[in-house]
Amino acid sequence: MDRSTRHDHGKLALPDESAPPPYSPWTDGGLAVESGDVQADGRIDVDLDSRFARTLARVIELQQEDLQNPPPGYLEERTTQEIPGGCDIHLNIVIQIVGSRGDVQPFIALGNKLQKYGHRVRLATHNVFAEFVVQSGLEFFPIGGDPTELMAFMVKNPGLIPQMKSLRAGEVQKKRAMVAEMLDGCWKSCIEDDPMTNVPFVADAIIANPPSFAHIHCAQALSIPVHLMFTMPWSSTRAFPHPLANLRSSTMNPRTANSVSYGVVEWLTWQGLGDVINRWRVSIDLAPVSATEGPLLAETLKVPFTYCWSPALVPKPQDWPAHIDICGFFFRDPPTYKPPSALQIFLDSGPTPIYIGFGSIVIDDPQKLTNILEEAVARAAGVRAIISRGWSKLGGASSPHIHYIDDCPHEWLFQQVAAVVHHGGAGTTACGLVNGRPTTIVPFFGDQQFWGNMVARAGAGPRPIPHASLNDRNLAEAISFCLTPEATRSARDIALKMQYDSGVAAAVQSFHRHLPLNRMRCALIPSQPAVWKYRKTKQSLHLSKTAVQVLINNNKLDAKHLQCHDINPIYIENRRWDPLTGVLSASTSTGSHMLKSTGEMIYKPYKEYRRGRAPNPPEESSRHSLPLPPSLASPASDTNKRLEVTRQHSEPGVSRVNSDRSQISLTTMGNMAGASLKGFGKFTGTYFKGVVVDIPHAAAEGFRQVPRLYGEEPKNYGTVRDWKSGAAMGGRNFVDGMTDGLTGFFTQPIKGAREDGALGAVKGFAKGTLGLATKLPSAGIGLVAYPFHGITKTIEAAVRSKTKKIIVNARLRDGYEETRRLQLTEEEEHCILQRFAALMHR
Repeated sequence: MDRSTRHDHGKLALPDESAPPPYSPWTDGGLAVESGDVQADGRIDVDLDSRFARTLARVIELQQEDLQNPPPGYLEERTTQEIPGGCDIHLNIVIQIVGSRGDVQPFIALGNKLQKYGHRVRLATHNVFAEFVVQSGLEFFPIGGDPTELMAFMVKNPGLIPQMKSLRAGEVQKKRAMVAEMLDGCWKSCIEDDPMTNVPFVADAIIANPPSFAHIHCAQALSIPVHLMFTMPWSSTRAFPHPLANLRSSTMNPRTANSVSYGVVEWLTWQGLGDVINRWRVSIDLAPVSATEGPLLAETLKVPFTYCWSPALVPKPQDWPAHIDICGFFFRDPPTYKPPSALQIFLDSGPTPIYIGFGSIVIDDPQKLTNILEEAVARAAGVRAIISRGWSKLGGASSPHIHYIDDCPHEWLFQQVAAVVHHGGAGTTACGLVNGRPTTIVPFFGDQQFWGNMVARAGAGPRPIPHASLNDRNLAEAISFCLTPEATRSARDIALKMQYDSGVAAAVQSFHRHLPLNRMRCALIPSQPAVWKYRKTKQSLHLSKTAVQVLINNNKLDAKHLQCHDINPIYIENRRWDPLTGVLSASTSTGSHMLKSTGEMIYKPYKEYRRGRAPNPPEESSRHSLPLPPSLASPASDTNKRLEVTRQHSEPGVSRVNSDRSQISLTTMGNMAGASLKGFGKFTGTYFKGVVVDIPHAAAEGFRQVPRLYGEEPKNYGTVRDWKSGAAMGGRNFVDGMTDGLTGFFTQPIKGAREDGALGAVKGFAKGTLGLATKLPSAGIGLVAYPFHGITKTIEAAVRSKTKKIIVNARLRDGYEETRRLQLTEEEEHCILQRFAALMHR
């Protein structure tokens, strides 16, 4: 392909068009089959006829109504921005990314675009990317974790089920420990000062990719908006299965099976990491998430989601709701690059080469892969290749047909080649396609197989070759396919469509569009986000950090009237669908916690006993290091004198040791008793909470939800947040339940008869009877259960106050620094004070 037809910006020079070419409509058939036939080593085989899959299918059917409507509380009072993509509030945004350099790079482009809207952007990712992020002009925060180890683990375990050798080597436990470290790092990235400049920072909004895992939980702790962005399907759809799942043939409806595959993958992920996440949640004063809610938490809460791929490859499925967008691939501004002389000489010395590289993939046997690549290039007659060494350090000696390179920007390099061969990372795939390059993908894990299938489906490359199946023969055939006119034409067609994608700009618009701006604006400084709620007498104002600092400096505000403003409160509730499963689930949870407390009553005292019996090294060391008297140091000393001196120095020590042992024994007994009482307290507390609160609440909610089974939507009373909302919900549910249950017994048959005759009357009688049998119990039990549930929430909020205090201090510190940095004039401060006085005296 003639390189003279390319733009300076790395895109093909295309004919002017008044409108973008139409994207192909979504079709259910072909892609579902292609994705479902994947048989890569280590991927998840989903047995659709298993009891779990069948049960999950029923749960998904029950959840459909929930998933089409916002859950109570989370999106309450939310409105989207009227002007698409507009946002005149300047936010502190933290972007949390877990993955390789290819995962981080697109979000640098996003962060730079957000900065142009006046936002302060911090990118939180692995420590090794610090220089990469800072050089791009963004703030950096390290979250820990080693992407090299993470990539190596994923190559060995391409799916979510680790191989036995990984279990034996302890790699799974290392990965769990790494996840725990990254969770803590992500939380710190929301509230801690810049590690390089010590400038305070508190997040007003979070953008994250799903593998960072901390996103929703950090947003819940701070009550701020969260927006997920990713390069592979992560939201349940009936259009195609999860990219990591292989669906076995089954009698289950194929569209339902596709949805089930997402649930299976999410449940397996939560089963492996749920306990790690819940331990971390407790450390930041959040209640653990139940095993039934954790797996599909983002979908249940309707967290806004933006997918970073081109609709030219994967159109938006029709069953994805409005809070899910597809924006196009992210591309950064092409960097300035001058190739080394050796690379330029190679490019100019023969036919246009192909590119082969696997980026951040870490391979066990790089020499074996190097041999395969060299032999494949030799097999494909007349082909020259540029091979990137990557993290696996591929390579040998360069030759007239093969040139090895280190790091080189793809934006420049892919303009210089005829085709590309790579691992299938979303960013690399996008860069190849936007330059119109036919593509061969050798997937190792994750979404790479998915993108390989998409490229093959579009005709821009052969079917992907899993790395375990790669050899010189099939790679040579794939290279030859890429150099055909048909593949080149298909790749150019995709590039033509992608020219009209606005990737990063569309993602920023999506982020702005889903912000609850009506709750975010400061009453005194409209361009700043309100993070404080000031309440005095009957008046209340939402104020920014700067506004509060100005008011404090001028003695116009008493800090005791300040509290954190919940911009976007997130409530995670255990949903119940019927009284039987609800009570059973609550009883099981109570029983398991009681069993755990019983174990602690036995184990903790024993642990204290072992600790008390352990020797004290410092004391032992000092006792045996007494200085020897001269008589013992002399070999001429007689035996009697030596024994006498030894006795003189040892007897006080023996006495002291016995005294210490006695003291240790008393201390140990006290510690054992304390540990036993603590375990008994936990046991008693768990029992009473389960019997008095959790089980009755589950029963009340289960009875209240039964009418859904016959198409009647229960009344929405909001979410129980404290004792006030609990009492209100209990009272309203009692009145409505008693009224609707009794009246419905008579009105439902009449209504059914009017609509459907005699058959309708029978159905109405059944509905009325069922309503009477469920609404009355819900009203009666709920009259006590909901208030007690609210009281429990109030007590838990009072006990778990450590994190709230940390947030308050961080915001005050950030407000002080921000006010100092802005250097408001006297006139500006006077306007703030005047507006405050006017609003408070309305």
